[in-house]
Amino acid sequence: MSASDQTKAANQMWGGRFAEGPDAIMQAINASIGFDKRLYAQDIAGSRAHAAMLAAQGILTDSDAQVIREGLLTVLSEIKAGTFPFRVELEDIHLNVESRLTEIVGEAGKRLHTGRSRNDQVAVDFRLWVREQCDAAISGLTALMQAFLVQAEQGADWVMPGFTHLQTAQPVTWGHHMMAYVEMFARDRSRFQDARVRMNECPLGAAALAGTSFPIDRHMTAGALGFDRPTANSLDSVSDRDFALEFLSAASICAMHLSRFAEELVIWSSAQFRFVRLSDKWTTGSSIMPQKKNPDAAELLRAKLGRILGATVALFTIMKGLALTYSKDMQEDKEQVFDAADNLMLGLAAMTGMVSDMAANRESLAVAAASGFSTATDLADWLVRRLNLPFREAHHVTGALVAMAEQAGIDLPDLTLDQMRSVHPGITDEVFSVLGVENSVNSRTSYGGTAPVRVREQIARWKAALA
Repeated sequence: MSASDQTKAANQMWGGRFAEGPDAIMQAINASIGFDKRLYAQDIAGSRAHAAMLAAQGILTDSDAQVIREGLLTVLSEIKAGTFPFRVELEDIHLNVESRLTEIVGEAGKRLHTGRSRNDQVAVDFRLWVREQCDAAISGLTALMQAFLVQAEQGADWVMPGFTHLQTAQPVTWGHHMMAYVEMFARDRSRFQDARVRMNECPLGAAALAGTSFPIDRHMTAGALGFDRPTANSLDSVSDRDFALEFLSAASICAMHLSRFAEELVIWSSAQFRFVRLSDKWTTGSSIMPQKKNPDAAELLRAKLGRILGATVALFTIMKGLALTYSKDMQEDKEQVFDAADNLMLGLAAMTGMVSDMAANRESLAVAAASGFSTATDLADWLVRRLNLPFREAHHVTGALVAMAEQAGIDLPDLTLDQMRSVHPGITDEVFSVLGVENSVNSRTSYGGTAPVRVREQIARWKAALA
């Protein structure tokens, strides 16, 4: 197409207000077709619903509506086949689809835009797309939770160290640690579910900002597109992007949880820990160090949080200073959300693969669980229960015994009874029954505790819920 033809095409879409075509730089900054063409399916679905409604209301003839709806399916097939002629001079997906439709069906195509604006058109397209991403995230999180459940069930009674400050704190079970992430990702899933409910209102029919004088039926188009209801205020309908912000916020929290477990995988797979082994599927080697097996997938996944969180901040920054209603700034909303959604789904799929594939080293976990005076709290609790010491005094006695063991280069269970009695004469040999890590974890039977019986209860609850 020649420059004059491009100008003519652009002016046909804009009408008679502009005599000259856009400057090349203005065209480059104004056009969004390079990225918003991802909304083609949503745009065509919205247009088909709009055409059917216009005919039902007598605003379009049935024959024009039928031609338009069939023509839109032709456009859809061209895009899917990769033969659709996307044109930058037509700016966005909406004008590209409408222009091609008119080329295919003729005069009827020009009637499609009756009773709507690109403002409500993009709002419905984007909302449909984000709604689909919520569904995809919910599905991806369900699969990830199931992968953690398999790991938890396998190691429900495997002891490992629990950490605070990355220092050994108390013994826990592998199953309990895995179930912590099931709970985290369950909350993430519920956030996407909640967001989906709130965003499931249809802005189509709000037109430019004030509604339309045509007798449209917004409930009909809302129902046809799977929305619960139409949006209630036309100003809000075209200027709202909080549905995208809520999706990004949920995605950022979810990515943070993914990043936390990725960090654990990096630590656990190191030679210093050897808690887990990642297969060759999720690791790489070094160009000069043949012994290396680097957890690159976990590291890259950990970094994805930066992109998703960055997208969230970017969209908040775009929206924070915009008076009602639509401003062109809002064209910059989509690339942020597209990138965040792509990276979230990639992260969920990768983490599900790593969790499913990783092999926990039960022996290393058990050795680590028994080190670092991990049963000190059990000792303090025993002093409270058996000797009726105030907890603060029991804490002090236990601290003195830990210092004694540390100075001798041994762990608490290796102290003799005489050594213990030198700190407190009331200690009996019964104390050794609480110093083993197995006894420790089995004793933590409070609801939500690490005892294997409690872990298996939670596994059963979540397996039933996800089934």
